[in-house]
Amino acid sequence: MGRFLFVVPPLVGHVNPAVGTAAALTARGHEVAWAGHPDLVRRLAGADAVVHPCALPGDVPPRPAGLKGPAAFRFLWESFLVPLADAMAPGVRAAIGGFDPDVVVCDQQAVAGALVAESLGRTWVTSATTSAELVDPLAAMPKVAAWLDGLLADLRDRVGGVEGGADPRFSPYGVLAYTTRALLGPVGLPDGVRLVGPSVTARPAGDDDFPWEWLDASALPTVLVSLGTANNDAGARFLNAAARALAALGDRVRTVLVDPAGVVDPGGLVGSGEHGPSSGLVGPGGLVGPHGPAGGGLPGHLLVRPHVPQLALLERVDAVVCHAGHNTVCEALWHGVPLVVAPIRDDQPIVAGQVVAAGAGVRLRFGRADAARIGAAVEAVLDPAGGHRKAAEAVGESFRAAGGSESAADHLVSLARSRR
Repeated sequence: MGRFLFVVPPLVGHVNPAVGTAAALTARGHEVAWAGHPDLVRRLAGADAVVHPCALPGDVPPRPAGLKGPAAFRFLWESFLVPLADAMAPGVRAAIGGFDPDVVVCDQQAVAGALVAESLGRTWVTSATTSAELVDPLAAMPKVAAWLDGLLADLRDRVGGVEGGADPRFSPYGVLAYTTRALLGPVGLPDGVRLVGPSVTARPAGDDDFPWEWLDASALPTVLVSLGTANNDAGARFLNAAARALAALGDRVRTVLVDPAGVVDPGGLVGSGEHGPSSGLVGPGGLVGPHGPAGGGLPGHLLVRPHVPQLALLERVDAVVCHAGHNTVCEALWHGVPLVVAPIRDDQPIVAGQVVAAGAGVRLRFGRADAARIGAAVEAVLDPAGGHRKAAEAVGESFRAAGGSESAADHLVSLARSRR
């Protein structure tokens, strides 16, 4: 049996895909441990997960909400990913020494894992939870690419000390890419990339009080609206516009809107749709009682919650409105659900482009997405004549055929055996 160490950043969208692969390895009798933030890993992987703690950087400046393009890329690396690598490196080194893994599985944005594993002569594999790096987003920006190369070289000197080593984002032992050609498109890929498909697996229950009876009470198509876990700073305007748009479609759809920061203003929805006896003002615990327009309540066909059991919910929705985060997109398409994508920053414009190219959704400009545009886009993806549902189902079929976490586990086990 093999021993596998997963090195992950403190980012939900980067831990979740690794959780499925780790579970597949554990089910086969292999030993799995983690290097990362213990609270986050145990929340996503289970309370019994073996986690070697890694420090987090202090005094990370908040990212300006309007930062986009090359400026956003530079901020991400200079202000977060490189300080994160510096902070995590001692913990990663201790984890490798204490656990003695056969293979170290390094998230593409937890570059300390790759640099430390390389410096110790360990076999390491890249876990690419988004396709953005695979399509070389810096190809048209050589100055930014050169700047990043210099940043990584300095980091290597501090953390790894191995001169002329591999790019820490692309292991020479292989890259596990959680996507398929059906979504990625006909782009050239670096050597060693394995398209294993999304790692979609059951997660520890975290929202047991979701009102499923509300979902079962109507035969209307259901729309899920979510901007993920890292966009609270930029999401208020969009979420309120989406709430107004979908409140106005009350005779045609019902909506579950995820609002972790509590930014949706019920008072702004008065007049957007029909408020009846079933209306409810929704707070942290869900529906808390009936309210009419004078009480600032929400329409009965609009449910706002701080968190939802997303995977379970995706089995029962008909469309998703989101920021084009890779995990949310892949989980929706896995279930054959078409998308309205409004990318904000980072890899999201690339992923949104892939969704549209695959025919599986409609793209909006995040900064210009008002209620009218959001409503029209939702109606477009729900219209069977548009073909978005069929395209989403085709991508989902390619995902399941690729194998996901089981295929990723196959490669890791094979590599561990060959290295031994």
